[in-house]
Amino acid sequence: MRIAPAGPDDLRGVAIVHVASWQGAYQGILPADYLANLSVETREASWRQVLAEGRSELLVAKEGDAVIGFVSFGPCRDAPAPPDRGEVWAIYVAPGAWSKGAGRALWRAASERLRALGFRSVSLWMIEGNERARRFYTAAGFDAEAGSEKEFELGGVTLREVRMVNAQSTTRSGS
Repeated sequence: MRIAPAGPDDLRGVAIVHVASWQGAYQGILPADYLANLSVETREASWRQVLAEGRSELLVAKEGDAVIGFVSFGPCRDAPAPPDRGEVWAIYVAPGAWSKGAGRALWRAASERLRALGFRSVSLWMIEGNERARRFYTAAGFDAEAGSEKEFELGGVTLREVRMVNAQSTTRSGS
């Protein structure tokens, strides 16, 4: 497995991983019909726009030529966030590659890049109920930020998400 910056030829694979990981991770959290109707084409178009606009950095984990995971990150989008806080905008691994080190490798690479860009802490948003993600983020040094919870609607259900913060991003890279 290798970690590298995503290029245009990787975006179909990123979209496939994005859809498959949502379908696996959010089973029982989001309605089955919503998950079944996620579109690889829509996600690919969205990732093409992100890459073209340079809104965030995008790294991929690859086995051979196949994308098995990705991480998108950049400055924190939350207001008012400290100016030295970065954000993991998305980190997903194909279900077949879960618990095999791809997520940890992606987080380590993103953490190193964020540190190089001058960020001293990192945040991300996690949908409550995704216990696999919570275990991963906790092992990587993230803690839920008290009072940060918010609700939103997706797929006809109300979801709750919490901001997780890693103030030790330069020292803990997951287990």
